[in-house]
Amino acid sequence: MAPVKSIIFDLGGVLLNLDVAKTSQTFKELGITQIDELFRIGYAASFFKDYEKGTISDEEFVKRALELTYPGTTKEQVIDAWNGMLLDFPAERVGFLKKLKTKYRLFLFSNTNHIHLLSFHKTFREVYGSEMDELFEKAYYSHLIKWRKPDVPAFQYVINDSGVNAAETLFIDDALVNVEGARLAGLQAVHLTDGKTILDLGL
Repeated sequence: MAPVKSIIFDLGGVLLNLDVAKTSQTFKELGITQIDELFRIGYAASFFKDYEKGTISDEEFVKRALELTYPGTTKEQVIDAWNGMLLDFPAERVGFLKKLKTKYRLFLFSNTNHIHLLSFHKTFREVYGSEMDELFEKAYYSHLIKWRKPDVPAFQYVINDSGVNAAETLFIDDALVNVEGARLAGLQAVHLTDGKTILDLGL
């Protein structure tokens, strides 16, 4: 393999801690009993997938979710449940990224959405007093570029826009399906398995 000169990071589960089960349980309590089928890491379906690809608005996403909840559920309850999975940015990972930035070109590629983006940017800003995206040369968010992992054209978009050499670029994700898509696009790729963090990768 060619030496690595650039690294593309996933966000949730790699840099940002997630508790997807918390969101799942809260949505079930609100009446969305099929939430596990609609939203799984790497496999989002239905309007959840549309929302991550930026083809529906925040308002349409909340409206569609409310249609599946018990009568009387509010917009605020849906948004709070949706954001419930977003936890913290461990300081050691932030510090590690700053060190890596002196050696590699760093990028972010996340399957996400506008409601989540507002929430995790706010959390990072409150804790670190700076903008999260400043850790990277550029951040790519699925709902803004209209492409979503694991689709190969999504990776090709990031490769072309960033100008990286795919063979010299490492992609890191906690969802195997996304890692497989990255490899099909010509990237080197690592599956960050449970219990491992980016500090364990020997970069």
